[in-house]
Amino acid sequence: MIARIQHSLENTDHGRWTDLLDRKNLLVPVVWTGVMLAIFQQFVGINVIFYYSSVLWRAVGFSTTDILIVTVITSLTNVVTTFVAILFIDRIGRKPLLLIGSVVMTLTLGSMSWVFAGAAVVNGAPQLVGMAAVVALLAANLFVFAFGFSWGPVMWVMLGEMFNNRIRAVALGLCAMVNWIANWFIARTFPPLLEASGPALAYGLYATAAAISFFLVLFFVRETSGKELEDMA
Repeated sequence: MIARIQHSLENTDHGRWTDLLDRKNLLVPVVWTGVMLAIFQQFVGINVIFYYSSVLWRAVGFSTTDILIVTVITSLTNVVTTFVAILFIDRIGRKPLLLIGSVVMTLTLGSMSWVFAGAAVVNGAPQLVGMAAVVALLAANLFVFAFGFSWGPVMWVMLGEMFNNRIRAVALGLCAMVNWIANWFIARTFPPLLEASGPALAYGLYATAAAISFFLVLFFVRETSGKELEDMA
């Protein structure tokens, strides 16, 4: 197998951007799939939790000091759960992890949207009390946990495995660029959404994106576990 890979690398032309296009100058299907994975990894709103976490934690009654501590804990949770993906990615496969992550993220983001929809507004900011605050707190951390063992690391593993040797470098470059653009878009649009309609609408949109990501993976993503890289379409 090693000899076959070496032979493939030595005899494969370096990919060009035009190799990503079909005869109609459209992206080939596997590249479209990779691009959509890169987009939806950001469209579930993971970086909103990190960039604008103070909005959420202040709504559940945390002080400035508590917000800093909880933000650090949330970030560590994201890192630690990556090891969960490492443990299970070859045991149950890449695609099942993405599907499980999409389901959990849809439920948790939907829960956050629901509790904020009923939140009281005090001095122009949403305030959660009682069980609503508990639900928001648990949902946010479970969302980070779900992302950490699924779409966070597994999406990049999939992108590294789903392209053949000829187009891998340029396809990964395109997907990385699209991922950063999607990151910028989500970060840029959250404040206007927050000001216009509060967190409920934003989290509802991210929940919708998470639900769409489930069907994207279910119908368009092929399992790459156990497949040889040079055989990928």
